[in-house]
This record gives sequence, C-alpha cells and structure tokens, in this order.
Amino acid sequence: MGVDHTEQEVPADAVGRRVACDGERATVRYVGPVPPTAGLWLGVEWDHPERGKHNGSHDGVQYFTCRHPKGGSFVRPAKVSFGVDFLTAVQQVYQTDTEEVLTDASSEKLSWLGISERSYENLPTVLLTRSEVNGPGADGEIRRTTPNVKYLDLSRTLLCCWEDVTAVSQQLDHLENLQLSNNRLRLPADVSAHVQAFSSLRVLGLNSCDITWSQVLQCAPMWPQLENLSVEANNIRELQRPDGVLQSLRSLSLASNPLLQLSVLSVAALPRLEQLSLSNTGLSDLRFDDAAPGAQTAMFPSLTSLNLDQNNITEWCVVDELAKLPSLVKLSCRGNRLVSSDGNPRTANQLLIAKLGRLVVLNSCEIQAEDRRGAELDYIKMFGEEWLKAGGGSEPSSQFTCQHPRYLSLINKYGAPEEGELKKPEPFALKNQLLKITFVFPDDAERKPIEKKLPASMLVQKVKGLLYRLLKVPAADLQLSYTSLKMVGTEFEIDSDQKTLEFYSIEDGDQVLVRW
Repeated sequence: MGVDHTEQEVPADAVGRRVACDGERATVRYVGPVPPTAGLWLGVEWDHPERGKHNGSHDGVQYFTCRHPKGGSFVRPAKVSFGVDFLTAVQQVYQTDTEEVLTDASSEKLSWLGISERSYENLPTVLLTRSEVNGPGADGEIRRTTPNVKYLDLSRTLLCCWEDVTAVSQQLDHLENLQLSNNRLRLPADVSAHVQAFSSLRVLGLNSCDITWSQVLQCAPMWPQLENLSVEANNIRELQRPDGVLQSLRSLSLASNPLLQLSVLSVAALPRLEQLSLSNTGLSDLRFDDAAPGAQTAMFPSLTSLNLDQNNITEWCVVDELAKLPSLVKLSCRGNRLVSSDGNPRTANQLLIAKLGRLVVLNSCEIQAEDRRGAELDYIKMFGEEWLKAGGGSEPSSQFTCQHPRYLSLINKYGAPEEGELKKPEPFALKNQLLKITFVFPDDAERKPIEKKLPASMLVQKVKGLLYRLLKVPAADLQLSYTSLKMVGTEFEIDSDQKTLEFYSIEDGDQVLVRW
C-alpha cells in the first residue's frame, strides 16, 4: 500500500481504546500482525456491526472476538484516529481566528457563547458531540480553562471507560447535565472512587450505549443526586429493582428498549419518580394487582406523567389499571391499537378521558372542562344498556364494575342515564350508512372523477379492490388520502388497509385522492 505501518503509530494501551474510522466508531480488540500480509493491523469491533466483515478471525485463526458474527474488521493504524484530549477538542470546536473576532457577526457569536478574547472561563455549556475526545489531557488543565461548565455533551466521542469520564467531570465542580449517549464505556473497578466527581450531577443521558440495566444499577452509586436519567435504545430487556440507588430520580426514560412486561414494575417503588417514558418498548399489558378495580395502587406513588406511545396496547382494561395510579395527570398513548366500538379515534380519546378521571393532559393536549364533561356524559350513555343489563342501580354485577370502575362515580356526578338517552349499539345502522365519495386522480389529468356510494363500515382493503377493478392498477400500488369539506386544503393519509372508512372519519361528500 506504500505506507510504513510502524508500531510507533499505535499507543501502547491501544487494546480497549476507542477509535474513529471513516466517520464510524469502533473499539480496538487486537494489535499485531495478520499473516500472510506484512506490517501491523488493528482488529476492531464496530459499534454498528453492519460495518464489519467477520467475527475477528482470518484464515482459520481467531485474533479477537465480537458480540456480532460480522462485527469485526482489520484496519491499518494509519486509517484510524485515537482522538484528542478534552481541551484540544474544545479549541477545535470553539476556536475563532483573530480576524474573525473583529467582525460584528463573530463578536455576537462570542458574546452568545460567553467567550471573550478566547477565554473559555465563563463557558456554561460545552457541546463536543461527535468530537474525538479521548480523555482529560494534562492534570488540572480543564479546571483552569473551563471551570464553570454546567452542561457537557460528550455523546459519540472516543472515551472508552468511566475513569476517563471521571477525570473530566471531577474538574468541573458545577457540572449538572452530562450527555454520554452513543459511547461504549467500560465499567469502573471501584464505583465508590468516582462519587465525588459527580456530586452535582442532576441529568444524565446514556442512550445507545449498549449498557444493561444491571450495569446501570452497578454504576448508580456514582450519581447520588441524579434526578433525570435517559437510557433509551440500549436493548435492555429486564429491569431489576433499584434498591438503595436512584432514589432521588424524578424522570426516567426507558424508551425503545424491548422490555419484558412484568419487569416494568421493578422501578415502581422509586419514591420520587414523576415522569416515566415507556414508549416503543413492546408493552401490551400493565397490571397493579395490589389494588382492586377503582382503588389506588401503592406503586409509582409520585408518577404524574407517563408516555406509552408506539406500543401494543389493545385492551381497555390496561387503561383501567392506569386509573389506579394515584398521581397520574399526563398521559401520552399515541400509536397504540386502542379502538372504540365505532372505530373512530375521537371516540377512543373520549373513552380515555372518561376512564381516567384525574387526567389533565392527553397526548400533549390539555383537556378542557367541556371536553371532560362531554366525554363522561357520552361514556354514561354508551354503556347505559350494559349497566341496566348488569342490574343497574348502585350495585351492578361485579363483572360490569371490573370493566367500568368509574361508571358509578360518574352516575353520582351526573345522574343515571334516562331510557331515551341510551346509545343503542348501531351495527346495522353503520353497515347501512352509505357515504357519497368522489374518487379523484391528481396525477392523471385525463382521468375523470368517479363518484360512488360506499358503506361507512367498508374496509380500505375492499375500497382498493373496487379501484383495482375500475382502474386495472394493482391494489398494492394504490396510495389513498382524503380531503374533507370541513377542512379545506388539508389532506389526510389513509395508511391502513385493515381500517374502515368510518375509522378515518370520512364523511358524506368527501373526496378520496388516488395515486399510484
């Protein structure tokens, strides 16, 4: 290759160090020859295994091992960077030329950063995301140069162990917020030696660090004052109880981890936990068996805000379980398959509001008093027939009470539903309700609009089948959206073949746009 790959290019402690190569990050697992080629090679394990080629073996010889069967590669030392120290990285990111300082724009930039004449002393925030920081540099230099940093972002750097992080943070007495996402950090041998370095830390980000929950708990004594912890996308499956650690935690995000259902209750005893994100964790069930329907659970005593977006929750009994949480006032529940009997998403939201009496914010929208009143009155009417069949009065059957724990309290609030108000099931009415729909073809100017009368209960799949017969275009190629007379200029996507026209709130006179 024409390059002299001498050993001097490689640090003595290279194995275990982090390197950058072609914009990717990797950990060095081997340093040495790889016959029959000449010269020195580094065996690396990539953070993104699809970047690799093998599992650390070559010609039948195993030089190192990878967790992923194709997570490894051999690269020449000249191809990688072992990084720079903290202050070099700060200078690379924040340095400005003297000439630039004279321009107005740059002066504004400097005053905004709190820097005057290249002094970093007053810098409250240091953002070194994607930089190649590999350690602290000379002893005491950070304390002399950037002593007032409160927010430090070291995401996706070349730090390889907690000892390196400590060596930086122990020189930053005011550090409150530390972001370490997308790093691979070896655990410390002695956790107690690091406590002082993080004594002011309140917020910590460890997303995509390939760390398990038991490793988080192992490190947790280092962060005695921690209030906000994010460990998203770490492939965490099982949670263990945080006994004696993380007791000051107010906010925890476990989003995008494939959690085991029951394991979620392991964090239920955290006494101060107010915000919890379980979005995109595969959750389909949540049970608080210590409390009867309509009673309050002792779990999650301080939890006010819960994010359950993008999960597999389909059963309304899960919502009844959420009603047992004593402090819950904010819930985000988008991207689940909670469906009301009429298939209308708005009705599903009304059911959520009616079932959760203390809720103040649903899916980021504040619940207005008239919305709550409307939802609760509709709920009474919707299940009035069932209530009567279950015996009515103040003691309906236990089965009804289990399914509708709030029903009696709503009757006490508004009075019992009268016969004429009861919402009768309308399966036949729905099936017979025909909608006049005009199909238009925005990408085909020659094609005339087609008008059809279709039942509101018709599946989108069937609509596409009808269009296939009319247009001779395969159903799989058809993309549908619709516009409503009520919302002129707004186009709504129709993205599921298994939903009905009614589900999308398509009404008489609406236009369906057909593209392929």
